[in-house]
Amino acid sequence: MKKLAYSLSVLMLFVSVVPSAMAKKDEPEPNKKELSSEDQARLDELDDRFLEIKAMDFKAMEKSERKEVRKELREINKESKDLGGGVYISTGAIIIILLLILIL
Repeated sequence: MKKLAYSLSVLMLFVSVVPSAMAKKDEPEPNKKELSSEDQARLDELDDRFLEIKAMDFKAMEKSERKEVRKELREINKESKDLGGGVYISTGAIIIILLLILIL
């Protein structure tokens, strides 16, 4: 049974690595975008505001104030995701990582 699991994991590894090795390296990534100076400044402002909110004492606030702050944090999070992009892991990579963890 171990041989079967080992050979299947090796097969999955080769199936996932070969297509990425065959991909063209010269083409720029279409999802990768450079931030303009205005966007970077706005992102810095959002980060500063987040740090201010994090330093607040929520126990001293009323319920309505905490609700407003929570709403503002959601808006900050949404806007920063729109501006900053992010790093994403494919489901295939997650499956391979889990298989390797289970085997080893």
